[in-house]
Amino acid sequence: MKQSYYIFNNGELKRKDNTLEFYLEDGGRKTIPIEQVRDLYFFGQINVNSALMNFLASCHIAVHWFNYYGYYSGTFYPREYLVSGKLLVKQVEHYINPEKRIVLAKAFVDGASANIYRNLRYYKNRGKDLSNIIDEIDYYRNQINVSDNVESLMGIEGNIRKVYYTSWNEIINQDVEFEKRVKRPPDNMINTLISFLNSMLYTKTLSEIYNTQLNPTISYLHEPGTGRFSLSLDISEIFKPLIVDRLIFSLLNKNQINEDSFYKETELLQLKESAIKTIVAELDIRLKQTIEHRELKRSVSYLRLIRLEVYKLIKHLLEEKVYEPFKIWW
Repeated sequence: MKQSYYIFNNGELKRKDNTLEFYLEDGGRKTIPIEQVRDLYFFGQINVNSALMNFLASCHIAVHWFNYYGYYSGTFYPREYLVSGKLLVKQVEHYINPEKRIVLAKAFVDGASANIYRNLRYYKNRGKDLSNIIDEIDYYRNQINVSDNVESLMGIEGNIRKVYYTSWNEIINQDVEFEKRVKRPPDNMINTLISFLNSMLYTKTLSEIYNTQLNPTISYLHEPGTGRFSLSLDISEIFKPLIVDRLIFSLLNKNQINEDSFYKETELLQLKESAIKTIVAELDIRLKQTIEHRELKRSVSYLRLIRLEVYKLIKHLLEEKVYEPFKIWW
């Protein structure tokens, strides 16, 4: 079974015949069977050459780079091998037609907010005082359907997130002061965790899109731009509450991550390498977690749910079935 490989050590990754060899800086060597690789994550300083990149491209393997501070730097996105002119035309058509675009943009916000709502209900049922926040979320969710442009939808989505974040001090058992989302630079433990895990989910979603015929630069909620795969942002939005937010709650409430997991550098609060390894390991476990899919009638992993979402979007674009966003049902 293919899986993600995470490289934290410094060294050199090379092609060795028809597989991969990693030469560690300290003299060690590891073999990575190419047939088992879904994608690669570089956290250390990794030297590569053109022979390796050509080999990875021929094997359709994406590489996601993170810098010294654990921030996402970029992705080596191999030449697309699953192409469809018909689907590309449909993708563009649904972007340039305001009536078609708003349908998809609303669906992404609806799915994301429904999953936020489900998280809040989960913790309310466990004794957390969240009734007022749930009412506020309900208020903003009712505005989604009456919104008639993407800008106002983004505003609603922002308001929902803003209210949602006020609940985190109640949900998280550690004494962490979290008032608002700060990205550049993240100024406390929770903002640092959100930034890191949102980046990881973005790359996971991008890898799933790569293995379909969709073009990752044409999106509907987030504005397409240069230098980013904005469709990955659209789809990630739906899965943040299930994968990112719940993982943060779990890591902090189980004390797997605490103040000792960070160090301060100028204005940046950085994750230590040991903490990144813990988070990545827990994320992998979570993505392999399965649920009984009520439509497919079989077990499906969280990672597979993302691919299924991409397939549902393709069917919508081809006008085979109206897209309905994933919503947590358990």
